[in-house]
Amino acid sequence: MPFPPSPRARSGPRRRSLLAVAPAALALTGCTGADSGGPADGSAAADRARARAARDSEGLAERYDAVIAARPGLAGRLRPLREEVVRHAKAFGGGRKASPSASPSASASSAASPSPSVAVPGNDKDALAGLAAAEKELADRRTKALGGVPGELARLLASVAAAGAAHVYLLTEGDA
Repeated sequence: MPFPPSPRARSGPRRRSLLAVAPAALALTGCTGADSGGPADGSAAADRARARAARDSEGLAERYDAVIAARPGLAGRLRPLREEVVRHAKAFGGGRKASPSASPSASASSAASPSPSVAVPGNDKDALAGLAAAEKELADRRTKALGGVPGELARLLASVAAAGAAHVYLLTEGDA
């Protein structure tokens, strides 16, 4: 005797499907760079917000470089996240300090002299926690800045903040 269909048949995508597609959707909508030439209204406040977001992403990429140089065992896990951070900087009009296509040896040599303000903890767990804290602080700051910027820049900030939140998860709980 066949079992009757479940009365609670699901309609629409399942949670796993959404979780698998979300990072790609964020990358496509937030980091296309199609509108990264500047804000539509050209306001000075939007220009400053865009420049600050680019500098913040560049600083975060430097922090990733420092951790990768000090903790080479984490390089495989951190390199994709660092490359995304560099793409974010480029989307905001920055990203001239580092390139996501840099070879591992070039990345290591450029990270050999990180900025003096970047201190890397002595073990992997603390190094990952430090990166996660930096990602979270930056994502929170970008979320708070949404109300003061024009539409396209707000969309880009929101997408990059969401990507930062995903990085926090991958750094703290994920098996990246």
